[in-house]
Amino acid sequence: MSNLELFNDIEVSTLYFEQLASRRGFRAIAGVDEAGRGPLAGPVVAAAVILSDDFDLPGLTDSKKLTEKQRVRFYPQIRQQALAVGVGVATVPEIDRINILQATLLAMQRAIGRLSLSPDHLLIDGITPLPVEISQQTLKKGDSRSLSVAAASVVAKVVRDRIMLSLDRQQPGYGFARHKGYGTVQHRQAIAELGPNRHHRVTFAGVKEHLEG
Repeated sequence: MSNLELFNDIEVSTLYFEQLASRRGFRAIAGVDEAGRGPLAGPVVAAAVILSDDFDLPGLTDSKKLTEKQRVRFYPQIRQQALAVGVGVATVPEIDRINILQATLLAMQRAIGRLSLSPDHLLIDGITPLPVEISQQTLKKGDSRSLSVAAASVVAKVVRDRIMLSLDRQQPGYGFARHKGYGTVQHRQAIAELGPNRHHRVTFAGVKEHLEG
């Protein structure tokens, strides 16, 4: 069993995978993560982050383990300290056309493509590799095990939350600012009463049942 396989399922230092890749000769290691796979509305957003050698943000971890206030505080600090940050979005029509998994991979590829520094190795949250010609490793629960993936998770979450706040202003009545498109009781009630709008994923259960015709 290789070191990569040995450490893929256990908790290790948040910089272990970056350091391992560095010892293998890689110099621009990007953590990649997404936000918004599960919601009933809004896009899926991905981020790619390449950390600097002196990156130092104590307490940074998986965005889901942070409060909104903590994520908002970390976001500009990540932008300032990272060597490069890229953000990619897959739209609601794309999600409905190619499915959420493929849309997530597309958003990740777009995020990588928007990095100002070309990565030579990727650390990807999850179990699905990207169809790109770049060395890569998938990491189960990577956002809590890799600092660069954690940084990407925060960037993706903050950007997506801001998008949902904008959609709330465009389409009031659904509560996007509160639930960010997730299938809360309040959101499902709004869909049942008002019907889906153009920001809803019409192929998702919880939305498609309420389509006219």
